Amino acid sequence: MGLTTVLNGFGISLGDGIIGLQALSIARAMGAVQGRVVLGRQEPPAKPLVPQLYQRAANLAEIMPMEIAPRDGRVIDIRDFAHDPGFACISMIDFFLGKLGIDPATVASDQKRNSWLAPRLGVLPVLDLPKAYVLLCPHASIALRDMPPEPQAALLRGLAARGFGPVVTQGAPMTGGIAAPFCETIEALAALVAGARAVVSTDTAILHLADAYSVPCLAFMTTHRPEWRVRDYPFCLPYRLPVTGVPESAEFVRSEEDLKAVHDAWFPDGPGLGWVGPLLDQFKDFAAARA
Repeated sequence: MGLTTVLNGFGISLGDGIIGLQALSIARAMGAVQGRVVLGRQEPPAKPLVPQLYQRAANLAEIMPMEIAPRDGRVIDIRDFAHDPGFACISMIDFFLGKLGIDPATVASDQKRNSWLAPRLGVLPVLDLPKAYVLLCPHASIALRDMPPEPQAALLRGLAARGFGPVVTQGAPMTGGIAAPFCETIEALAALVAGARAVVSTDTAILHLADAYSVPCLAFMTTHRPEWRVRDYPFCLPYRLPVTGVPESAEFVRSEEDLKAVHDAWFPDGPGLGWVGPLLDQFKDFAAARA
């Protein structure tokens, strides 16, 4: 049946892995990739959940260190794809599908959702959290997407005031919120997301998990347009905060000026954050319609 090796399949971040493995699942189902599949990878030592994610996809591909991955069959090289101009302004799932030999236009939108994940994680652990909580994730894997403290606090207050339930916050404890437990496994992180009645996040990996479990999600997008990350997610309400002076689709901090520009994007009308209330009203209706 042949051999296909994907070099750097599918990057070093959790979110990229969720999307890339969905693309591989589609490619397997459509016959674009057949036989033995090897993902040649360099696992990031500071991100233990990433190799766990790939271990759960063992029936989709073998995982090998990049330097010993076989190259005597079909080789798909996506090393440094974050620097590929073709990656910058396209939906991530479409980019990976194209690299695997599939015209993205031939795949229906609902097939591009992260349906591969939940069946492979199985029964999730029960976390020690109150029922019907809303999960607030203000931090991302890169500083360009982090939420400043002021909108964090405004969102926490606004969610509580609108009856979303207890607010569980990822990262450092916040006044009025409940600190989320540290997640040592990918199953625990999935349980944290799947157990929420709604999710508010600037971290795209959390958005991809929310889609996998059909949890209503409010997604804050700064350097990326929503259609590049959450286009196919019917349970996701994206909110764009355009950034001045930083390239769209930026993945890396070039200077302190970039961080300041992203920070300022959260305050389009000054320090009052008047946009938060109307947005949460919209999200409340959005989530209720999908309950």
